[in-house]
Amino acid sequence: MFDSPQKILILGGTKEAAQLAKTLVAQGHDVTTSLAGITNAPAPVEGKVRIGGYSKGFISGAMGLAEYLEDECFDQLIDATHPFAKQISENAIIAAKMSSVPLEIKTRSPWLKHKNDLWIEVTSLEEAVSVIPKDAKVFLALGSKYIDVFESRPDVNFIVRMVDEPYLPLRLAKHKLILGKPYTKIEQEKALLMEHSITYLVCRNSGGIGSYAKIEAARELKIPVILIIQN
Repeated sequence: MFDSPQKILILGGTKEAAQLAKTLVAQGHDVTTSLAGITNAPAPVEGKVRIGGYSKGFISGAMGLAEYLEDECFDQLIDATHPFAKQISENAIIAAKMSSVPLEIKTRSPWLKHKNDLWIEVTSLEEAVSVIPKDAKVFLALGSKYIDVFESRPDVNFIVRMVDEPYLPLRLAKHKLILGKPYTKIEQEKALLMEHSITYLVCRNSGGIGSYAKIEAARELKIPVILIIQN
């Protein structure tokens, strides 16, 4: 990819980003992977890791990222985030221009709709909340910071799956919490959806194969998916 050793910042959080970091480190590059810090114990990544955002006081995320690129003398910026991480990707474009650090875009491709998918595509969490029917049994496959907005729907029963225990109790009126990562096999996800009599699935279009089984399970069970296509 590069003719000589480079100092590279990868905006990560995907399996593809972790694999890219491993490859670049093996090639002799000085690699730092930037993670948002949403997961308490992220999977190990080759090279250095930076956790947290770039906003500081009145400094925006884009300006903060540009300052970091300049202060740490990076040669290359690579955006290898999720397809729904629109704000991060926009910040990367702005920061690259401000710092004159070259940007390579390797964002993961989003899931594409299958002819049998029952998708309701929305562009925000608020829109996702608004389209849920009364008395629905909803499976929320979202991170902890995306859950509170659903507290405005006390008429809905929620099953919430998270990787980590939330710092504070969920404020949903009717819910059950399940801790764990998404299953990789369709039959496991189908069994979970059927066990809880789920009528709607809510998730983000994160792309990749790691959590796609729930989409396939919903398809086979003819469960509508409220799919958030932006962060």
